[in-house]
Amino acid sequence: MATAVQRSLNSMTTGLSHGDRVELNVNSENLQSEPEEIFGSWRRCLLDYRVDARNFAAPHIITQNELKVFREPLENILIQAQEEIDRLYAVLRKHSYVVLLCDRQGVAIHHRGDEANAGEFKNWGIWVGGVWSEETEGTNGIGTCIAEHRPVLVHGDQHFRTRHTGLSCAGAPVFDAHGELVAVLDVSRVASEEDQGLLPVVLDMVTVAARAIEERLFREHFRHAWTIAALPSDNEPALLLAVDEHQWILGADRIARDILGLNDDKLGNGVPLSAAFEFDRSIFRQGGERDIPARVKRAGGGAWWHALFTPPLSKSRIARSWAEASVYSRPRISTLAHLPAAEPPAPSRGGLPPVVTQRICEYIESHLEQKIGLEGLAAMAGLSTHHFARAFNQSMGIPPHSYLLSRRLDRAERMLRDTRLPLSEIAVATGFSDQSHLARHFRRRTGMSPRLARWKDR
Repeated sequence: MATAVQRSLNSMTTGLSHGDRVELNVNSENLQSEPEEIFGSWRRCLLDYRVDARNFAAPHIITQNELKVFREPLENILIQAQEEIDRLYAVLRKHSYVVLLCDRQGVAIHHRGDEANAGEFKNWGIWVGGVWSEETEGTNGIGTCIAEHRPVLVHGDQHFRTRHTGLSCAGAPVFDAHGELVAVLDVSRVASEEDQGLLPVVLDMVTVAARAIEERLFREHFRHAWTIAALPSDNEPALLLAVDEHQWILGADRIARDILGLNDDKLGNGVPLSAAFEFDRSIFRQGGERDIPARVKRAGGGAWWHALFTPPLSKSRIARSWAEASVYSRPRISTLAHLPAAEPPAPSRGGLPPVVTQRICEYIESHLEQKIGLEGLAAMAGLSTHHFARAFNQSMGIPPHSYLLSRRLDRAERMLRDTRLPLSEIAVATGFSDQSHLARHFRRRTGMSPRLARWKDR
């Protein structure tokens, strides 16, 4: 049954043009009749962008030369997205949908659609080269998805411009390996009577496809690290982490950043995997190239999560076959809920508590240039040096001295790559006694001198 507010709104909007109805909704917030994201977009379009809802001009279509410029930065994304786009179109083509991959400015850089109907799709602007930012076209599945950073359904007269009320659009954001918005996956078509029952399913399909593209981008970017896909037990979305051989977190996707409270600064300073999860450390000692089903638990307690550990992709495998590298980046998140029930790891005994481990690691990271003694670290943990060394090794899978050396070399590698400081200054800044001390350990780890490593990165 309609509420009093809804009945009031219906009586007030009867006979109004689409543009007038939009303005009435925006100016009378208590009469809001659309979903939050639609109403918020209408407000931006009317009050911030000053889009004319009554403008019937066709959407802007960029030239082929302009399209090349917009497409070039997204070439790798397009490669990773192609299989998901093809799969999505194979399902939705019978419903006359066009699949569009757009950049974060709303420019459609790629499409899949029925070429026989290309003229009609171009007339609507839902074709490659179409520009669908909110600033120019008002509320729509692409531009509003960019503004909201979440999946958006825009159907019929939910569009801001009257010209677009004949369309039905569903868009989902695509985030890169660092959690930044890089693209939008959208499906659009001319609206029809079957839309009402189909739309929620279509939006779910687009969202799943966009997430699969994100996973491909993440796995491809961190292909030389361990990748962990983990699914919480309480209806939260699965997350992705990249971890080095010492079990330090190198990268986290947007969901992992949100759930675990991670950001670029924290990751740059160093976060041990043990600060986020309890897990079976023997996984990282397993050889081979196959995924490893496992169980993990949030540090400090909670339920066990399903997880999948993917070993790094060796450079020799990439050299053998590009197709093999492509298979490596295939999505796995959708399989997590159906993994065989791996036995949870036995409780860790004798290791450091996660909060102490994190405090010790953060101290080391912020004092790498100074002399750090085992006695001082043990005192921070409230243990004797012997018990601390054993507990640290159990918690981190590496002795304290080896861990300290590894972190110093990691920082030295970053400074070689990102600065022009002399090698002698880098040695001092990373805690080595002199340049030859740094060079000796650096060559032992990488097989080359620091000077050669710097030259190769230029």
